[in-house]
Amino acid sequence: MDKKIVLISEGTNFMVNAIIKNLKEAGYEVGRIDPKISDINMAKVVSDIFVLYLGEYVNDIHDVLVFLRDVCLDEDKKIILVGYQDECNQVQEVIPDTQIEGTFERPLNVKNLITRLDQLVDLSTVEEQKPLILVIDDDAVFLNMVKGWLQEKYRVVLVNSGMRAITYLANTTPDLILMDYEMPVTNGPQVMEMLKSDDLTRNIPVMFLTGKNDRDSVLEVLALHPEGYLLKSSPKNETMTTIDNFFIQQRVKKAAQSDKKKM
Repeated sequence: MDKKIVLISEGTNFMVNAIIKNLKEAGYEVGRIDPKISDINMAKVVSDIFVLYLGEYVNDIHDVLVFLRDVCLDEDKKIILVGYQDECNQVQEVIPDTQIEGTFERPLNVKNLITRLDQLVDLSTVEEQKPLILVIDDDAVFLNMVKGWLQEKYRVVLVNSGMRAITYLANTTPDLILMDYEMPVTNGPQVMEMLKSDDLTRNIPVMFLTGKNDRDSVLEVLALHPEGYLLKSSPKNETMTTIDNFFIQQRVKKAAQSDKKKM
């Protein structure tokens, strides 16, 4: 990952300027923007890390925080908070802890901030080598549990609806999709149909997540020709074994195809 940071603050002051100066001295490129939806929308292509420097203005930016939360969820970006405890608490009412990579209370020790940023950059460089899995489910508890299981071996992006998944897939191609079969508004089969109708997404492997294990339900899932299915009640070891085996088989296929090309 490039050492690029987007710093969100309401204007500039002595502390904001000091943070920017110290980050630049540590080798980071820093772009500062105001806490506005339009600014965040433009800046999201610059960096994968947002540093949110809080202030009293946090009371007036609920819509901005919702937008920032959704951008970071959809595009796998990271958020760091800098502010007083009550300000950070307000943000965390909108943006869940699972999306916040660090919270630094004021008065800020900039060296600690830089250390955390360096860790994220180094981690992202390693993470980029891991297969990317998109998990689609409307159950937030299940999403967080699965992320905890998968994130040691895989990059994991979570979305909570079929349409949010379609938006994410417009810009990113995961190595595997784990998708809930039954979701409100746009269910798994409908999302699958949209994926198969688009040349950009038709070849992305999909495994369905289902809570039903009776014969008719399983046959209904398999009729859509996914790569497989996972019971949502399965323990961690069974889920991990199924996913690990899928990627082993993928590597074997790629190796075989590469050997054919050489012959």
